[in-house]
Amino acid sequence: MTPKEQSYVGIDVGSTKINVVVGIIEEPGKPSVIGVGSYPTSGLRKGVVIDVEETVSSISGAVELAERSAGVHISNATINIDGSHVASLNSRGVIAVGRADSEITFEDTIRATEAAQAISLPSNKEIIHVIPREYTVDGQIGIKDPIGMSGVRLEVETHIITGSQPAIRNLYKCFTQAGLNIDDRIATPLAAAKAVLTKRQRELGCVLIDIGGGTTSIAVFDEGNELYTCILPIGSGHVTNDIAIGLRSSIDIAEKVKLKYGYASPIEIPEKEKIDLAEFGGEGTTFKRQVAKIVEARLKELFDLVRDELRRVGKDAMLPGGAVISGGGANMPGIVGLAKSILKLPCEISSPKGLQGLVEKVSAPEYATALGLMLYSMDKQRTLGGNEKLAKAFERIKKLVRIFLP
Repeated sequence: MTPKEQSYVGIDVGSTKINVVVGIIEEPGKPSVIGVGSYPTSGLRKGVVIDVEETVSSISGAVELAERSAGVHISNATINIDGSHVASLNSRGVIAVGRADSEITFEDTIRATEAAQAISLPSNKEIIHVIPREYTVDGQIGIKDPIGMSGVRLEVETHIITGSQPAIRNLYKCFTQAGLNIDDRIATPLAAAKAVLTKRQRELGCVLIDIGGGTTSIAVFDEGNELYTCILPIGSGHVTNDIAIGLRSSIDIAEKVKLKYGYASPIEIPEKEKIDLAEFGGEGTTFKRQVAKIVEARLKELFDLVRDELRRVGKDAMLPGGAVISGGGANMPGIVGLAKSILKLPCEISSPKGLQGLVEKVSAPEYATALGLMLYSMDKQRTLGGNEKLAKAFERIKKLVRIFLP
């Protein structure tokens, strides 16, 4: 099967729904989306599987919808790893160059990356990604690709992303029971960033904020490199819960109220405008501004936590590329203004570029992660396709590290 005929699948397993995106490469550098599927789930909480059977059923449901949409059979996919158990750290590896003539080879970069993994991890944690950020050759810093250069000492700065081994195994079990093979796994923040961040934004320094149902993923980039990654245990589902408490209503009614009348800027809502809850099967009335105050309070807490994470890595209000907001939570009206006021950064809603096919469908912020997973799968094929030697090397490397290909 040629790359043009080959389909590539990204499956985003979220806390409230499973999103699937299917694509093909019609022309070099022009990915085309040919199928989309989305299915609700209650089998996960804050990105972690709590009910295997329910999760398997939801994965199967989303895949079936995507198969119908794309007209292809899905047997393999690239998936995301989500949940607050996902964490990151930066580590340095140092080696002596192997060749007698001091020329740095691909093998040297791999050995340096292996050396960077010599970190202490709890027994229930595993490495998801080891991402080379930059190299130093004999004291010369800031090198992106040292292969072919001369030197005797090679250092690499890496960004390492880890996750809970039991949580990852349970997720794998769900895909196995759903009859699917996993081609690769990508941490949610990097997958979403892959779909919506531009090269310029990464170079200037930016933060990707992906607001899901149960979690919010953060990826910070500086000078084109991944600097920091984390997943917070708070998402748009918490807004729904707060509305349900405030209105003394069911979760279902609160979700419908949020989707129709939610707004992140109460001051812009006329003070006396009311909502008749009978419209949603409830009783009584409430004020639109009151709902907006509930929404604003929870989202303010979320962005305060994001700012705390930026402060942790010395990037509070110091990212010229700004903040890009993706995920279903990005659909909340007024969220950009609120994010700007708290983060003190330029902010925008995510918008993937350079796509063909079902562009309008996957341009919705909630598809950023699934789309990024599909694009990652395509990039790996472009890098390895037709190069048997490189493909074998990659498989050998993958047993040692999981390197995210930008």
